[in-house]
Amino acid sequence: MTRLALILALMASPALADHDDHDRARRALEAGEILPLSDILKAAEAARPGRIIELELERDDDRWIYEMELVTPDGRLYEMEIDAATGAIIDLESEEQD
Repeated sequence: MTRLALILALMASPALADHDDHDRARRALEAGEILPLSDILKAAEAARPGRIIELELERDDDRWIYEMELVTPDGRLYEMEIDAATGAIIDLESEEQD
């Protein structure tokens, strides 16, 4: 499984990633297999406004998926999965313990 781990302090912060993973993501983008990260971040913000604290790009069953954790303005933690090719939200779960 290919993994691109990006940790973002703020949505506008530069991403930190392993060079090989960055190259794989760049090639997938150039091949038209995934959307630009800016489009993915817009989809995430539309679904659940907040600050992205972790972002990973994974290849799962021949499908690119962004997995992210975000913190909402009221301090709630969510985990979200987005189809990297379409920007569709696959899953959105609260990480809050009851």
